[in-house]
Amino acid sequence: MSSVAAGYLPILLFLGIALALSSAFVILPMIVSRFTGAHQPDPAKLAEYECGFPAFEDARAQFDVRFYLVAILFIVFDLEAAFLFPWAVSLDFTKWPGWIAMMVFLAELGLGLAYAWKKGALEWE
Repeated sequence: MSSVAAGYLPILLFLGIALALSSAFVILPMIVSRFTGAHQPDPAKLAEYECGFPAFEDARAQFDVRFYLVAILFIVFDLEAAFLFPWAVSLDFTKWPGWIAMMVFLAELGLGLAYAWKKGALEWE
């Protein structure tokens, strides 16, 4: 076996073990439930469980565009929080240029929030 192929052997072993374990964690509980009698399909088990009552409208109903605006704003500010932690950790390395860059980033987000607020994207009727 060449040295290049031998370098990939640990990775292939790891992938094989991961595939075997993940398959076992999915298939074995189904097999055990069949043999132990825990598999008892019932209409009550297959009913709606998220809201507690059957759906009364079509699943393809249109949503108000404000729902999407709020969702996009949530994603933007969630990503902001994801950027703030690594920035704070590396601030001793980046010094003033890193601090100034983050302040520009936060100012842009603040301007975007002010714009969305002014346009009424955050108001719900």
